Amino acid sequence: MKNIAGMMKQAAQMQKKMEDMQASLEAMTQEGSAGAGMVTVTLSGKNDLRGIKIDPKLADPDDMEMLQDLIVAAHADAKRKIEAIAAEEMQKVTGGLNLPPGLKLPF
Repeated sequence: MKNIAGMMKQAAQMQKKMEDMQASLEAMTQEGSAGAGMVTVTLSGKNDLRGIKIDPKLADPDDMEMLQDLIVAAHADAKRKIEAIAAEEMQKVTGGLNLPPGLKLPF
């Protein structure tokens, strides 16, 4: 029975750490860029798009398709960075716990 009580205590501690990590991710922002910095997007740690910066040189109506593609690429860049940070933080929280492949906590 001691083992079960210990596991429950560890689970509660891990849950607290996960809640703290989620709060930390919500407060975090990450920028991604494309087109040699001509388009930059800012995402929250929860992958919410917080802002877009577009170089005025790109505002030509003839270049709108390229501009849209660059925005999508910049968003993907920022999202990849956030996911990498989240995976790293999750590894710290779960320690040696072997989670099933593909299980993405807390998202």
